[in-house]
Amino acid sequence: MTEHQDNSRPHMTLSMIVRNEEHRYLRQALETHRPWIDRAVIIDDGSTDGTVSMCREILQDIPLLLVENSTPQFADEVSLRKQQWQATISTKPEWILNLDADEILTPDFGVIRDQLLSGEEDAIYFRLFDMWSETSYREDQYWQAHAYYRPFLIRYRHDWDYEWKETPQHCGRFPLTIQHFSYACHVPRVKHYGWAREEDRIRKVERYQALDPDARYGWKEQYESILDPEPRLLPWLE
Repeated sequence: MTEHQDNSRPHMTLSMIVRNEEHRYLRQALETHRPWIDRAVIIDDGSTDGTVSMCREILQDIPLLLVENSTPQFADEVSLRKQQWQATISTKPEWILNLDADEILTPDFGVIRDQLLSGEEDAIYFRLFDMWSETSYREDQYWQAHAYYRPFLIRYRHDWDYEWKETPQHCGRFPLTIQHFSYACHVPRVKHYGWAREEDRIRKVERYQALDPDARYGWKEQYESILDPEPRLLPWLE
């Protein structure tokens, strides 16, 4: 019996949006998370590389719903997130782990997985660290996401009505409704590698300049700080 067939543990579905991730962090993310999940729902938002094949390869013996968008929808993030949500809840999930393709949970999650998912809370919160390299994360007045806990894992409540933050950028990975769920904050951390390479930082700046030039949905000073030549970095400690 493979790990995803273990009916004795709480059932968890990985929900993810991917786009041209073949040469970034997708393999590391899927290989890290696959022992903990029982199903995966992935929206491929118009990849032109081997992302889809990589998903199928790594998750080949795990039930997988893979939706391929012929035209990228990332310019309207809330529509893309709604698509991800609807595809995920169509599988009747028990727990939903919502991670991006460049976000990786620390291994200590695996040790307490079943304990967390067997608790009374309907949402599990972790801290996210914006990695600025493979070994350090950024911390300054503009970059301190790790100072706060945020939801990455929720129990799906089919009897609730869900509403979204209706903005084309920075709409959140889950519906706003989950803010009313009972929740608990826990020790495992999320390493976010979206800023870890200079080429990724440049690409993000170009994206924000195109999609949010007036910083209507984000923070102008933070956008401008992305390419700081000497940001304050702290070493990542396991």
